[in-house]
Amino acid sequence: MTATFNHTIVAAVDRHASARFYRELLELAEAPSWGPFVNVALDGGVLLQFAEPPLLPRSGRSRAGADHPALSLGHAAPVTRALLLHGLGATGGVWDGVAAALGGDVVAPDLPGHGGAGTLPAAYTFAGVAEAVADLVDPAGTVLLGHSFGGVVALHLAGRPGVRAVVGLGVKVAWSDDDLVRAAALAARPPAVFGSREEAVARHLRVAGLTGLVDPASDLAAAGVVDDGDGGWRLALDPRAFGVGEPGVAALLTAAPGPAVLARGEHDAMVTDDDLRALGVPPVVLPGLGHNAHVEDPAAVAALLVPYR
Repeated sequence: MTATFNHTIVAAVDRHASARFYRELLELAEAPSWGPFVNVALDGGVLLQFAEPPLLPRSGRSRAGADHPALSLGHAAPVTRALLLHGLGATGGVWDGVAAALGGDVVAPDLPGHGGAGTLPAAYTFAGVAEAVADLVDPAGTVLLGHSFGGVVALHLAGRPGVRAVVGLGVKVAWSDDDLVRAAALAARPPAVFGSREEAVARHLRVAGLTGLVDPASDLAAAGVVDDGDGGWRLALDPRAFGVGEPGVAALLTAAPGPAVLARGEHDAMVTDDDLRALGVPPVVLPGLGHNAHVEDPAAVAALLVPYR
Protein backbone atom coordinates (compact mmCIF):
# COMPACT_ATOMS: atom_id res chain seq x y z
CA MET A 1 0.00 0.00 0.00
CA THR A 2 1.25 3.49 -0.81
CA ALA A 3 0.31 6.75 0.87
CA THR A 4 0.77 10.37 -0.13
CA PHE A 5 0.87 13.56 1.92
CA ASN A 6 -0.55 16.61 0.14
CA HIS A 7 -1.55 19.16 2.77
CA THR A 8 -1.68 20.09 6.42
CA ILE A 9 -3.72 22.79 8.17
CA VAL A 10 -1.73 25.14 10.41
CA ALA A 11 -3.49 27.26 13.06
CA ALA A 12 -2.45 30.90 12.97
CA VAL A 13 -3.35 34.12 14.73
CA ASP A 14 -2.89 35.93 11.40
CA ARG A 15 -3.06 33.48 8.48
CA HIS A 16 -1.79 36.02 5.93
CA ALA A 17 1.22 37.03 8.02
CA SER A 18 2.12 33.42 8.79
CA ALA A 19 1.89 32.37 5.15
CA ARG A 20 3.93 35.38 4.06
CA PHE A 21 6.65 34.56 6.62
CA TYR A 22 7.09 31.01 5.29
CA ARG A 23 6.93 32.11 1.65
CA GLU A 24 9.72 34.60 2.25
CA LEU A 25 11.72 32.18 4.39
CA LEU A 26 11.55 29.43 1.77
CA GLU A 27 11.64 31.82 -1.22
CA LEU A 28 8.35 30.54 -2.65
CA ALA A 29 5.86 32.13 -5.03
CA GLU A 30 2.27 32.89 -3.96
CA ALA A 31 -0.12 29.95 -4.33
CA PRO A 32 -3.89 29.99 -4.98
CA SER A 33 -5.93 30.16 -1.76
CA TRP A 34 -9.60 29.52 -0.95
CA GLY A 35 -12.15 29.63 1.84
CA PRO A 36 -10.51 30.21 5.24
CA PHE A 37 -7.08 29.06 4.04
CA VAL A 38 -4.00 30.97 2.87
CA ASN A 39 -1.82 28.39 1.15
CA VAL A 40 1.92 27.96 0.80
CA ALA A 41 2.89 25.47 -1.91
CA LEU A 42 5.96 23.34 -1.21
CA ASP A 43 7.81 21.07 -3.61
CA GLY A 44 5.92 17.95 -4.63
CA GLY A 45 2.51 19.62 -4.48
CA VAL A 46 2.35 19.74 -0.66
CA LEU A 47 0.31 22.62 0.77
CA LEU A 48 0.70 24.35 4.12
CA GLN A 49 -2.79 25.76 4.74
CA PHE A 50 -2.86 28.54 7.31
CA ALA A 51 -6.22 29.22 8.99
CA GLU A 52 -7.52 31.08 12.02
CA PRO A 53 -8.61 30.37 14.71
CA PRO A 54 -7.42 26.84 15.57
CA LEU A 55 -9.46 23.69 15.04
CA LEU A 56 -11.38 22.84 18.18
CA PRO A 57 -13.82 19.96 18.79
CA ARG A 58 -17.44 20.63 19.55
CA SER A 59 -20.75 18.83 19.29
CA GLY A 60 -23.26 19.42 16.51
CA ARG A 61 -26.45 18.13 15.01
CA SER A 62 -26.75 16.03 11.90
CA ARG A 63 -29.50 16.60 9.35
CA ALA A 64 -31.40 13.79 11.08
CA GLY A 65 -30.94 15.48 14.46
CA ALA A 66 -28.57 12.92 15.99
CA ASP A 67 -25.77 14.14 18.24
CA HIS A 68 -22.29 13.63 16.86
CA PRO A 69 -18.80 15.04 17.36
CA ALA A 70 -17.86 17.78 14.92
CA LEU A 71 -14.83 19.83 14.04
CA SER A 72 -14.96 23.41 12.89
CA LEU A 73 -12.83 26.50 12.66
CA GLY A 74 -14.08 28.26 15.77
CA HIS A 75 -14.85 28.10 19.44
CA ALA A 76 -18.65 28.15 19.55
CA ALA A 77 -21.33 26.51 17.46
CA PRO A 78 -22.29 28.83 14.60
CA VAL A 79 -25.75 30.36 14.68
CA THR A 80 -26.07 30.78 10.92
CA ARG A 81 -27.99 27.99 9.21
CA ALA A 82 -26.21 25.99 6.51
CA LEU A 83 -28.62 24.80 3.81
CA LEU A 84 -27.03 22.02 1.75
CA LEU A 85 -28.54 21.10 -1.64
CA HIS A 86 -27.49 17.87 -3.35
CA GLY A 87 -26.83 17.13 -7.01
CA LEU A 88 -29.03 15.49 -9.62
CA GLY A 89 -29.77 11.86 -8.76
CA ALA A 90 -28.43 12.05 -5.21
CA THR A 91 -30.19 12.55 -1.86
CA GLY A 92 -29.64 14.77 1.15
CA GLY A 93 -27.67 12.02 2.86
CA VAL A 94 -24.60 12.77 0.72
CA TRP A 95 -24.04 15.77 3.00
CA ASP A 96 -23.80 13.81 6.27
CA GLY A 97 -20.02 14.14 6.42
CA VAL A 98 -20.14 17.86 5.68
CA ALA A 99 -22.91 18.35 8.26
CA ALA A 100 -20.77 16.62 10.87
CA ALA A 101 -17.81 18.84 10.04
CA LEU A 102 -19.89 22.02 10.14
CA GLY A 103 -21.94 21.41 13.27
CA GLY A 104 -24.63 23.83 14.38
CA ASP A 105 -27.83 24.36 12.38
CA VAL A 106 -27.49 22.29 9.20
CA VAL A 107 -30.37 21.33 6.91
CA ALA A 108 -29.89 18.94 3.97
CA PRO A 109 -33.23 18.04 2.36
CA ASP A 110 -34.03 15.65 -0.44
CA LEU A 111 -34.86 17.91 -3.37
CA PRO A 112 -38.13 17.43 -5.29
CA GLY A 113 -38.02 14.33 -7.45
CA HIS A 114 -35.31 12.73 -5.31
CA GLY A 115 -35.19 10.32 -2.38
CA GLY A 116 -38.16 10.66 -0.10
CA ALA A 117 -39.34 14.01 -1.46
CA GLY A 118 -42.39 14.32 -3.63
CA THR A 119 -42.34 15.16 -7.32
CA LEU A 120 -43.21 18.45 -8.99
CA PRO A 121 -46.60 18.42 -10.76
CA ALA A 122 -45.37 20.53 -13.66
CA ALA A 123 -42.14 20.45 -15.64
CA TYR A 124 -38.98 20.72 -13.57
CA THR A 125 -37.13 24.02 -13.61
CA PHE A 126 -34.30 25.24 -11.39
CA ALA A 127 -36.57 28.06 -10.21
CA GLY A 128 -39.35 25.59 -9.41
CA VAL A 129 -37.07 23.37 -7.35
CA ALA A 130 -35.73 26.44 -5.54
CA GLU A 131 -39.24 27.58 -4.71
CA ALA A 132 -40.03 24.15 -3.25
CA VAL A 133 -37.24 24.46 -0.66
CA ALA A 134 -37.29 28.24 -0.16
CA ASP A 135 -39.01 27.94 3.22
CA LEU A 136 -35.86 26.23 4.54
CA VAL A 137 -33.95 29.51 4.23
CA ASP A 138 -33.77 31.03 7.71
CA PRO A 139 -34.32 34.80 7.35
CA ALA A 140 -32.15 35.28 10.44
CA GLY A 141 -29.16 34.05 8.46
CA THR A 142 -28.45 31.21 6.00
CA VAL A 143 -25.42 30.12 4.02
CA LEU A 144 -26.20 27.99 0.95
CA LEU A 145 -23.97 25.19 -0.34
CA GLY A 146 -25.13 23.37 -3.45
CA HIS A 147 -23.52 20.60 -5.46
CA SER A 148 -23.86 20.57 -9.25
CA PHE A 149 -27.66 20.73 -9.91
CA GLY A 150 -28.09 21.89 -6.29
CA GLY A 151 -25.56 24.68 -6.82
CA VAL A 152 -27.80 26.23 -9.48
CA VAL A 153 -30.80 25.85 -7.17
CA ALA A 154 -28.79 27.63 -4.47
CA LEU A 155 -28.03 30.54 -6.82
CA HIS A 156 -31.76 30.89 -7.48
CA LEU A 157 -32.19 31.40 -3.73
CA ALA A 158 -29.40 33.97 -3.44
CA GLY A 159 -31.80 36.92 -3.23
CA ARG A 160 -33.96 35.46 -0.46
CA PRO A 161 -34.00 37.42 2.81
CA GLY A 162 -31.35 36.09 5.17
CA VAL A 163 -29.03 34.53 2.57
CA ARG A 164 -25.49 35.59 3.46
CA ALA A 165 -23.56 33.71 0.79
CA VAL A 166 -23.87 31.00 -1.83
CA VAL A 167 -21.21 28.39 -2.54
CA GLY A 168 -21.63 26.22 -5.63
CA LEU A 169 -19.55 23.05 -5.87
CA GLY A 170 -18.98 21.20 -9.14
CA VAL A 171 -21.56 23.24 -11.06
CA LYS A 172 -21.48 22.49 -14.79
CA VAL A 173 -21.60 25.96 -16.31
CA ALA A 174 -20.85 25.23 -19.99
CA TRP A 175 -23.65 23.39 -21.84
CA SER A 176 -23.56 22.51 -25.52
CA ASP A 177 -26.63 21.96 -27.67
CA ASP A 178 -25.83 18.23 -27.63
CA ASP A 179 -25.70 18.27 -23.81
CA LEU A 180 -29.17 19.78 -23.66
CA VAL A 181 -30.59 17.38 -26.23
CA ARG A 182 -29.27 14.38 -24.27
CA ALA A 183 -30.70 15.75 -21.01
CA ALA A 184 -34.12 16.29 -22.63
CA ALA A 185 -34.08 12.72 -23.97
CA LEU A 186 -33.35 11.36 -20.48
CA ALA A 187 -36.22 13.42 -19.08
CA ALA A 188 -38.63 11.89 -21.61
CA ARG A 189 -37.80 8.28 -20.75
CA PRO A 190 -40.08 6.30 -18.42
CA PRO A 191 -38.45 5.14 -15.17
CA ALA A 192 -36.41 1.96 -15.67
CA VAL A 193 -37.55 -1.02 -13.57
CA PHE A 194 -34.97 -3.51 -12.26
CA GLY A 195 -35.46 -7.08 -11.19
CA SER A 196 -33.53 -6.69 -7.95
CA ARG A 197 -32.78 -4.02 -5.39
CA GLU A 198 -29.05 -4.53 -5.97
CA GLU A 199 -29.37 -3.70 -9.67
CA ALA A 200 -31.37 -0.57 -8.89
CA VAL A 201 -28.84 0.57 -6.28
CA ALA A 202 -25.98 0.07 -8.74
CA ARG A 203 -27.77 2.26 -11.30
CA HIS A 204 -28.57 4.90 -8.68
CA LEU A 205 -24.94 5.14 -7.61
CA ARG A 206 -23.82 5.38 -11.22
CA VAL A 207 -26.34 8.12 -12.08
CA ALA A 208 -25.35 10.11 -8.97
CA GLY A 209 -21.62 9.64 -9.64
CA LEU A 210 -21.21 7.80 -6.34
CA THR A 211 -19.96 4.42 -7.57
CA GLY A 212 -16.87 3.57 -5.55
CA LEU A 213 -17.58 6.34 -3.04
CA VAL A 214 -20.66 4.94 -1.30
CA ASP A 215 -21.18 1.39 0.02
CA PRO A 216 -24.02 -0.21 -2.01
CA ALA A 217 -25.24 -1.85 1.22
CA SER A 218 -25.48 1.48 3.09
CA ASP A 219 -28.59 3.40 4.07
CA LEU A 220 -27.36 6.24 1.86
CA ALA A 221 -27.41 3.97 -1.20
CA ALA A 222 -30.81 2.55 -0.23
CA ALA A 223 -32.32 6.05 -0.08
CA GLY A 224 -31.92 6.34 -3.84
CA VAL A 225 -34.20 3.44 -4.80
CA VAL A 226 -37.83 2.44 -4.22
CA ASP A 227 -39.92 -0.70 -4.52
CA ASP A 228 -42.27 -0.16 -7.47
CA GLY A 229 -44.97 -2.23 -5.75
CA ASP A 230 -45.06 -4.79 -8.52
CA GLY A 231 -42.04 -6.90 -7.66
CA GLY A 232 -39.47 -4.58 -9.22
CA TRP A 233 -37.20 -1.75 -8.13
CA ARG A 234 -36.61 1.68 -9.63
CA LEU A 235 -34.67 4.82 -8.85
CA ALA A 236 -36.28 7.30 -6.48
CA LEU A 237 -35.18 9.95 -9.00
CA ASP A 238 -37.96 11.35 -11.16
CA PRO A 239 -36.37 11.28 -14.63
CA ARG A 240 -38.25 14.46 -15.57
CA ALA A 241 -35.73 16.33 -13.39
CA PHE A 242 -33.19 15.93 -16.20
CA GLY A 243 -35.26 18.41 -18.19
CA VAL A 244 -34.44 21.54 -16.18
CA GLY A 245 -32.60 23.04 -19.15
CA GLU A 246 -29.58 25.32 -19.43
CA PRO A 247 -28.82 26.78 -15.99
CA GLY A 248 -27.87 30.33 -16.99
CA VAL A 249 -25.20 30.60 -14.32
CA ALA A 250 -23.72 33.85 -15.64
CA ALA A 251 -27.01 35.71 -15.14
CA LEU A 252 -27.53 34.16 -11.71
CA LEU A 253 -24.07 35.29 -10.59
CA THR A 254 -24.78 38.82 -11.80
CA ALA A 255 -28.09 38.89 -9.93
CA ALA A 256 -26.72 37.50 -6.66
CA PRO A 257 -26.73 40.34 -4.11
CA GLY A 258 -24.13 38.77 -1.84
CA PRO A 259 -20.98 36.65 -2.09
CA ALA A 260 -21.22 33.81 -4.63
CA VAL A 261 -18.34 31.34 -4.79
CA LEU A 262 -17.88 28.57 -7.36
CA ALA A 263 -15.59 25.70 -6.34
CA ARG A 264 -14.54 22.49 -8.07
CA GLY A 265 -12.52 19.41 -7.34
CA GLU A 266 -9.19 19.38 -9.11
CA HIS A 267 -10.18 16.28 -11.08
CA ASP A 268 -13.80 17.24 -11.80
CA ALA A 269 -14.32 16.68 -15.53
CA MET A 270 -17.72 18.41 -15.57
CA VAL A 271 -16.36 21.91 -14.97
CA THR A 272 -12.91 23.36 -15.64
CA ASP A 273 -10.98 26.34 -14.33
CA ASP A 274 -11.37 27.96 -17.75
CA ASP A 275 -15.16 27.47 -17.59
CA LEU A 276 -15.26 29.43 -14.34
CA ARG A 277 -12.83 32.11 -15.48
CA ALA A 278 -15.04 32.68 -18.53
CA LEU A 279 -17.76 33.77 -16.07
CA GLY A 280 -15.38 36.21 -14.41
CA VAL A 281 -15.20 34.00 -11.34
CA PRO A 282 -11.83 33.07 -9.83
CA PRO A 283 -11.92 29.27 -9.56
CA VAL A 284 -11.64 27.75 -6.09
CA VAL A 285 -9.95 24.40 -6.63
CA LEU A 286 -9.94 21.58 -4.06
CA PRO A 287 -6.73 19.60 -4.62
CA GLY A 288 -6.97 15.89 -5.38
CA LEU A 289 -10.78 15.74 -5.41
CA GLY A 290 -13.34 14.96 -8.11
CA HIS A 291 -16.93 15.89 -8.91
CA ASN A 292 -18.35 14.61 -5.61
CA ALA A 293 -15.75 16.37 -3.48
CA HIS A 294 -18.22 16.68 -0.58
CA VAL A 295 -18.34 12.89 -0.29
CA GLU A 296 -14.61 12.38 -0.89
CA ASP A 297 -13.41 14.96 1.66
CA PRO A 298 -16.27 16.48 3.67
CA ALA A 299 -14.00 18.60 5.86
CA ALA A 300 -12.39 20.32 2.87
CA VAL A 301 -15.80 21.25 1.50
CA ALA A 302 -17.17 22.31 4.89
CA ALA A 303 -14.25 24.73 5.19
CA LEU A 304 -15.62 26.71 2.23
CA LEU A 305 -18.56 27.85 4.39
CA VAL A 306 -16.62 28.83 7.50
CA PRO A 307 -15.97 32.49 6.51
CA TYR A 308 -19.71 33.08 6.14
CA ARG A 309 -20.97 31.46 9.37
